Amino acid sequence: MNLMKSKIDARQRELRGRLWPDITDDDLWVRQNSKGFATIPRTMPLMMSVMDQMSKTKPVSSAYFELFCRGFDDCMIVLNKPKEMAFHAGFDGQRGERTWRERLKILEQLGFIRLKEGPSGAMSYALILNPYHVIKAQYGKHFGITSESYNALLARVAEIGAKDLDERALPEKEPALPKKKKASK
Repeated sequence: MNLMKSKIDARQRELRGRLWPDITDDDLWVRQNSKGFATIPRTMPLMMSVMDQMSKTKPVSSAYFELFCRGFDDCMIVLNKPKEMAFHAGFDGQRGERTWRERLKILEQLGFIRLKEGPSGAMSYALILNPYHVIKAQYGKHFGITSESYNALLARVAEIGAKDLDERALPEKEPALPKKKKASK
């Protein structure tokens, strides 16, 4: 596998050198030479599009991406900087933090994250669930997911060799959506 990857890398570098002969690695943002990178699934843009379809007129993908980029392999994020996180997700001004919290609630309602209370209030911690599982469980039930988008996701998953949507890779049960809190009178 490494031999195949190195051959592909060599061909890409050769083509890049021919197309842009004046550009060196110093001109590029190469993750092996820089710090602060996260591993991002190749299907992330498509999944973010599906999330926005599901959330209708209140796009949630920038909030999800902000969470994702702050997370590590344990998939848990401490939400102790809401103003900063809201700003990084593109929500600023007087309503920035409120919009951030609203988008987090929508992400939780859709099943993409779980929230827990703690020292920073009702939203102190977030846990990112596998979005493949959430989308698969919601497809056909949630009118926001178009068959065009779902089929494109299936095709992209097959193209990159991801196994998250395979039946044997799915959890035994559907991802449980958080229980709705009863409205206080």
